[in-house]
Amino acid sequence: IASIMNRVRDLKNKYRNEDNITDELNCTKISADTTDNSGTVNQIMMTTNNPEDWLCFLLRLEKKGIPQMDVSLLNRLIGRYSQAVTALPAEKHSQDESYARILVRFAELKALQDPEEARDQFHLARLNCKKFAFVHVAFAQFELSQGNVKKCKQLLQKAVECSAVPLEMLETALQNFHSQKKQLLSDEEK
Repeated sequence: IASIMNRVRDLKNKYRNEDNITDELNCTKISADTTDNSGTVNQIMMTTNNPEDWLCFLLRLEKKGIPQMDVSLLNRLIGRYSQAVTALPAEKHSQDESYARILVRFAELKALQDPEEARDQFHLARLNCKKFAFVHVAFAQFELSQGNVKKCKQLLQKAVECSAVPLEMLETALQNFHSQKKQLLSDEEK
């Protein structure tokens, strides 16, 4: 353990010395290298390693640009979301809303690169966090955007059957689906 801690300390010092530019996360109050955020990631993993800190860090990283327009940012985000998913065991965090949001956003970002991998990630999110309605709606929205209308409807109906909450979100998504809207939930409804 001492060897690992020394290595982490060395890495932190290396990144701090390479770039004196730091960024403070509001949620975790951690200084980090703004180019790759290794210091922040190491700090989260070595201390709290909880979904809330990961989500806050990832959302802050997303604010640095528009992933749909910036391939470099998209790749960096996918790498960091992948790291978060790997660092957070599903058995421990499946009931945590922040964990579910990480899984969904990771799948949404993957959809920009590879729809098949995104489908796998949405499936994983749905398996691990089935109590959250937004997980099912996001997967259904993905299928709808891929032209899989039948699969979209099926996902929404299964979400109702498994009592995902809030039920109102699922009902609204189903109404919008039956009205043949392209978006299952508007920004206001989300």
